[in-house]
Amino acid sequence: MPKIDILSLPVRTTTIYPPPYDQEVSGRSSIRLGDAGGLTQFGANLVILKPGANASMRHWHEVEDEFLMVTEGELTLVEEGTTTLMRQGDCAAFKAGIANGHRMVNNSDREGRFLVIGSRGLGTETCHYPDTGLKLVIEKDRATFSDAAGNLL
Repeated sequence: MPKIDILSLPVRTTTIYPPPYDQEVSGRSSIRLGDAGGLTQFGANLVILKPGANASMRHWHEVEDEFLMVTEGELTLVEEGTTTLMRQGDCAAFKAGIANGHRMVNNSDREGRFLVIGSRGLGTETCHYPDTGLKLVIEKDRATFSDAAGNLL
C-alpha cells in the first residue's frame, strides 16, 4: 500500500461556498488525502481549524455518508439543537438522508484537526444548509448553489 506523504501535499484554503457564505469558513484549511491516493469511491480529508474557525456551515447530505475523527486539539460538534465537545480520538458518523445538520467548530485557543471521510455519490448529491436555507447540488463534479427561494447563486 503506497504511503501518502502528508507534508508534501498542498494545503487547500479555498471553498466552494459563494460570497458572502465563504466567510463562514475563514480559518479552515484542508489536505485532500483521498485524492492524493487516487481514491474515487470515497473522499478522505484532513481538516485544519484555527481557533474560532468553522469547518463548514451546518449541513446534511441526501446521498453521502460522513464519518469524522478528531486527530488533534479540542473541537465542538454542532448538531441540530445540541453541541458535543470532541477531543483526540473521538468520532462521529452521519448517515445519508438524515436531516441532522452538523458542523465542527474550533472554540479553543489552539489549532484543531480532524479526519473526515465521505462517500462519493455516483449520481447527483444534494446537500442542505438548514441555518441559511441554501442548497447545494453536485452533478458530475459540477456544484450549484441555490438560496431558499430556488435562485441560483
